[in-house]
Parts: sequence; structure tokens; C-alpha cells
Amino acid sequence: MDFHSRIFAVANQKGGVGKTTTAVNLAASFAVSERRTLLIDLDPQANASGAFAVSETPHQIYDALMGECVMKDAIVATELKHLRLAPSGQDLVGAEIELVSMADRERRLQLALQEVAEDFEFIVIDCPPSLGLLTLNALTAAHAVLIPLQCEYYALEGLARLLATLDLVRGNLNPGLALAGIVFTMVDVRNALSHQVMREVREHFPDKVFDTVIPRNVRLSETPSHGKPVLLYDIRSKGAVSYLRLAAEIFGARPPAAPSGSFDEHTA
Repeated sequence: MDFHSRIFAVANQKGGVGKTTTAVNLAASFAVSERRTLLIDLDPQANASGAFAVSETPHQIYDALMGECVMKDAIVATELKHLRLAPSGQDLVGAEIELVSMADRERRLQLALQEVAEDFEFIVIDCPPSLGLLTLNALTAAHAVLIPLQCEYYALEGLARLLATLDLVRGNLNPGLALAGIVFTMVDVRNALSHQVMREVREHFPDKVFDTVIPRNVRLSETPSHGKPVLLYDIRSKGAVSYLRLAAEIFGARPPAAPSGSFDEHTA
């Protein structure tokens, strides 16, 4: 795995797989490790922005994509000292249509990031649950893609489509785009299907699956309503520790020990 990539697109065209949860809490985990981090909310649903209770701002990522402001003006501070956010909003809903007629439509994010890229050690992009122009912008700007994968029956089918898209992007827009890895999310170890899916994915992609798995976890599901990532909500929870372990795995460092007990949905 390419653990040294600096711009990560967190992508999966299927919704409900823990994509935004992973983008938010991975970025927060980088930040608490004192790595200067930028989280870009490229999803019109703006859930990553809501995870930090950010809604109304003078500028949003839409403005930077459309050239209506420079990227630094679309970036806001968060509760975490080393984490900044480029928020989303309602204007982004129509961006897919507006981008169609624009020059360098697949490279708008890449161009916008040029002036701020050196200010951050890590940039994490939360992609929308589709393979449209917004996601294409993220894949063109990124050094690597991190794929959250829920352990369900159709997981491999959706993964195959996403990997085919990555091949097209490499061939036409971003030859250096790497697969950072696949991370299993919302894992219930009591479920036999979860084990079956994890086994099959590891067999197909033996060097591309993170050791860390993200459990189905009460605290992770509660945090959006509190407007903060799980690390600020309950850093001792299994969800928080799992994302800290994932960040450590990306760093190549020794991950923190997991809390005792099984990873299940009834456990904090």
C-alpha cells in the first residue's frame, strides 16, 4: 500500500457504507497526531461539514471549484488545532451540471488546491456516493484512494465497478493514482456474512486491505447529532480507537491497542 500519499480521496459510489464517517474521523485522527490536515467536503449532502457543526460560511468548496474565490478563503477552522475544513453546502447540488461546460472540468479541484497543498501534510476528500464529475475531480486531484467497504452481499460487485473507474482515471487523467487500501466498515464480528465478505476481499486483494477494521459502533452513530467527530465525543470508544489505529497504519506506526471486548453494535 502507498502509505506515503498525501491527498486521499475517500470514495465509494454506494451510499451508507461509512464513507463520510471514515473521512471525518480519519482526518481527525491525523490532526490529533499533530499532522496539519485539510478535510474537503465534496458531497452536496454536507454531512462532513455537519460533523463539525459547520453550516453557514462566507465561502464553500463550491466557490473554489467555480473560481469565485481562492481555496484558502473557503477553508475554516475546527475544534481540532491541526484540522481545517473546506465545507460543502446547497450550492454544490448543481455543480455536476455547471461543471459540464467548464474548461478543465475534471481538474477544477486539482487547480484550486495548488495554492494550499503545501500548507497541509494530509488532505482528505469526502466524495459523494456517485461516480460523477465531483468524484472525478477528487480522483484527479488525489494521490491515492481509500475505499470504505461494508461487509454485505453486493460489496464485491460495487468494488469492481469502482476499481474499473480508477483504471479509467489512471489512463486519462491521473496516471499516478494509487489504491491506498480498502477498509472494512460497520463490521459485526458475530455476523457470518461479514467474515465471508472480508475473506473474499482479502483473497482478491491480498496487499490492498487494511488490517484495521471499523466496528459497528453506537458512539460512531451518535456523533453526527453532536456536531463533532468521535475523537471529540468519546475518544475511548471502540470507534475512536479503530480510526486512530487506521491512521497509525497509514503512518506505518505501531497502532494503539484496541479496547477489550468484541466489536459489536451494542458496545461503546
